[in-house]
Amino acid sequence: MALINKIREKSGWAVGFIAIGLGVFVVGGDLLAPNSRLMGGNDTTIGEVAGEDIDYKEFDQVFQQIKANYENQSGRSATETELAMIREQAWNNLVFKIALEKEYDRLGIQVTEEELFDMVQGENIHPSVRQAFTNPQTGEFDRNQIVQYLQNLDQMEPQARPMWTNFEQGLVEDRIQSKYMNMLTKSVYITAAEAKNYHSAQNATASIKALFVPYGAIADSTVKVTDAQLKDYFERHKDAYKVEEGRSIEFVTIPVSASAEDSTYYQQEISTLKEQFAAADNDSAFVNMNSDMSYDGSYLPVSELPEQLRNSLPLEQGKVYGPFTANGTVGLFKVIDAKEGESSVARASHILIKPDNDSPEAKAAALAKAKDVLSQIQNGADFAQMAAQHGTDGTAAVGGDLGWFGEGRMVPAFEKAIFGASSVGLLPNPVETEFGYHIIKITAPKTKQTYKLAAVQRAVEASETTRGAAYSIADELSGTSGDLQGFRENVEKNGTLVKEEAPNIGKNNVMVNNLQNARELVRWAYAKDRSVGDVSPVFEVNDTYVVAALTAKREKGYAKIEDIKDELTAAVRNELKAQQIAEKLKGAKGNTLEAIAAAYGAEATVRTADDVTFAAGSITGLGFEPVAVGKAFGLKPGARTAPFEGQNGVLMVELVQLNKAPETNDYTEVKQQLVNTRSGRNQSNAYEAIKEKADVKDNRVKFF
Repeated sequence: MALINKIREKSGWAVGFIAIGLGVFVVGGDLLAPNSRLMGGNDTTIGEVAGEDIDYKEFDQVFQQIKANYENQSGRSATETELAMIREQAWNNLVFKIALEKEYDRLGIQVTEEELFDMVQGENIHPSVRQAFTNPQTGEFDRNQIVQYLQNLDQMEPQARPMWTNFEQGLVEDRIQSKYMNMLTKSVYITAAEAKNYHSAQNATASIKALFVPYGAIADSTVKVTDAQLKDYFERHKDAYKVEEGRSIEFVTIPVSASAEDSTYYQQEISTLKEQFAAADNDSAFVNMNSDMSYDGSYLPVSELPEQLRNSLPLEQGKVYGPFTANGTVGLFKVIDAKEGESSVARASHILIKPDNDSPEAKAAALAKAKDVLSQIQNGADFAQMAAQHGTDGTAAVGGDLGWFGEGRMVPAFEKAIFGASSVGLLPNPVETEFGYHIIKITAPKTKQTYKLAAVQRAVEASETTRGAAYSIADELSGTSGDLQGFRENVEKNGTLVKEEAPNIGKNNVMVNNLQNARELVRWAYAKDRSVGDVSPVFEVNDTYVVAALTAKREKGYAKIEDIKDELTAAVRNELKAQQIAEKLKGAKGNTLEAIAAAYGAEATVRTADDVTFAAGSITGLGFEPVAVGKAFGLKPGARTAPFEGQNGVLMVELVQLNKAPETNDYTEVKQQLVNTRSGRNQSNAYEAIKEKADVKDNRVKFF
């Protein structure tokens, strides 16, 4: 039975392992056999890969398998956000499985019966077989166990043979994929010249000078960009503007939150339980019957008590406190027991005065300032205000308050001062630590007291009346907005609604801006009959009503010039500026870069940079400038370039000195490094090429 359980576990692996680098999910056995259509004559085709339709039921089988595996591993049900991720994984798994299988067939990659036998019973046992048939007591693999298991398959439970078949299918698919991976990896060859060039690019350094004129030296308003120039630039850089399908919307949200009347209702309701709670003999049963949260019964230190209870310290045993409202809940708290815990907690505020440096003079000045601030507080100045004015750490913004903390949290000298105090108030002298000098105010002295509480807590939720009022606002907006213009006018007329824009939402998005689980809104935007200007019905997203209007539709391919006009305009403007700056630099007389910069004007600066490497492509003070670095390494010492267009401005580069890479006769490590890099790149590029060639049609938005 133990072996059957192992095979069952491995069968799960066989239909769900992750491929190297890309998470390609390979499904084994008959899991992906063709299925009949769901819901009678309805279209259940969820997508198409390499001309092969994917039926919804086929997809759902993969989805359910991944979901079951995930929930078994996590020990809980998947959340909505996690389910969306699982659906994405299931889709990608199917896409790559279908596309890759066609590639395997095209290349003739197979696993023979002899290979399968060798993986299961031969000399080259597959790792999963070895793991399944390793004796847990001895840690030794036993081939005889496999033979015995296979001989007894027909005498085992009915599901044993199908599980084994499924397991073997997974082994076959793993081997096929390994062959394909190896083919890609072994195709990489690095020549001696490539290794030498790579070594040089990594280790050769250059000292350079760079004359730099930023594009901002010319005002945008002085450079006019024509539509013809935009079109020309777009055509020259078209591949940089490939886009996926997208939908743009404007939307408003009407939160459904509890009103003041709702809060009052819950307070009144829970107040009726106060006397019953005080008289209850079985506190845990009373809590479990009347509270949204089950009884805990643990002892809490003062630092973990609700703030309202801390304001009533010390607490009386048997007394019921509340009702208190905080963080969307209203609660009653009954003190069941009180005892001393093992460690102390305290609460304090401080003002940290840091020295400017570690010199004795700086420390003396900081101490003098700390004493002066302490004196002002002792004479009546407000501690919190002085903390905000003089504090030099993050607590200054909250009046120096450190909150509650236990022993062992702070540096020794600071902790000793606080836990050595027995009453509230200012400590008489600043306390020195490695951080500086602390002015300390004890707001609650140390205590080991802990309390066992019984808490009746109710979440304060919006009533049906409140919910209905919010829905009415949303429904009116949706119902009276006939088109986009009407939607905008109604939002403005309302005065309290805030309109948001969400550009180019992907068809498989789950979030829309900060709206989580907004899948229905996305599906609405992608509906087949949806037109620009349409206004949505009311959607409920996480206790928020949402109404949207479709503002634009973008199809997969190349962006429209009008949609990226601002981006194109900025790029063309920089090109035109570069031409003007370059012409002016060419006319600036001088034998050195410094002289040329001086002749150009104040906008031109000359910077020096040492230890520039070809591989990094960056220049200290100028950032990423690969063209400039490449040009510098192509110069002879003392030579300089003509003006050219860089990332952020126009440059002229002069090579001061070139330090060649250290000589080596052994490029073995360099070659291996390049092999590893290119092997991974080859695999990634191959998968992306296969996916692109598969002409994937994704219709998931019709179903979820």
